[in-house]
Amino acid sequence: MNWNDRVVIITGAGTGIGKATKDLLRDNGAIVYNLDLLLHEDDLPAYFVYCDVRDKASVSAAVNQVYNSAKKIDMLFANAGVHLFAGIEETTDAEFDNVIATNITGTFYTLKSVLPLMKENGKGSVVLMGSDQSFVGKGRSAVYGLTKAAISQFAKSTAIDYAAFNIRVNCICPGTIDTPLLHKAVDRFVVLTNNIREEVYEALDKSQPAGRVGKPEEIAAVVAFLLSDENSFMTGSLVSADGGYVCQ
Repeated sequence: MNWNDRVVIITGAGTGIGKATKDLLRDNGAIVYNLDLLLHEDDLPAYFVYCDVRDKASVSAAVNQVYNSAKKIDMLFANAGVHLFAGIEETTDAEFDNVIATNITGTFYTLKSVLPLMKENGKGSVVLMGSDQSFVGKGRSAVYGLTKAAISQFAKSTAIDYAAFNIRVNCICPGTIDTPLLHKAVDRFVVLTNNIREEVYEALDKSQPAGRVGKPEEIAAVVAFLLSDENSFMTGSLVSADGGYVCQ
């Protein structure tokens, strides 16, 4: 599709899948705003807006800043999120609150700020960040898995509510992807289990039917399709991109 002059918001586009999607869309002519906590050295300051998705006022201010500048918002990738490798008893109250606030509440605030502006525009496309844990459970991942199951329901219910306004809402559900989020999870896993780091990465590769973990750019390509006009009859879908993990 022609991405020229399309205005896209991505939350948490400084690293990982968010960054890969931002770079891909910009390379194809889109105007992409990164709503994030930190400005990274390779980002464009003019298209960076400080945003803490856990804070309603921060989200509203950031979205309004984009809208006032660009005069429209065509697409949203609600990507911002955090991971937590921990069972229930290992999870502190502060960790629980942060994961819920970032992954669930942050997605809610982002949608609540953007959707009315898309309605004004008469169209829109939204992609939410799910996970393979939107479909399956994993050990010591109770709270993170809870949030990703919630995101999948957000996508389906919101797709129904906004179909009449020509707004599509889909959910990308990546598997294990080579991102800073994965490396932090491995670091915590190694500390808690005394496993050898190299062996953990080997086990991750072997657990995927594809024989390896995914690359951020591979997920970005799927997100771009889900956002695009080429995907005009698809809404409320949970889309796996996980090297075959959940089909086992």
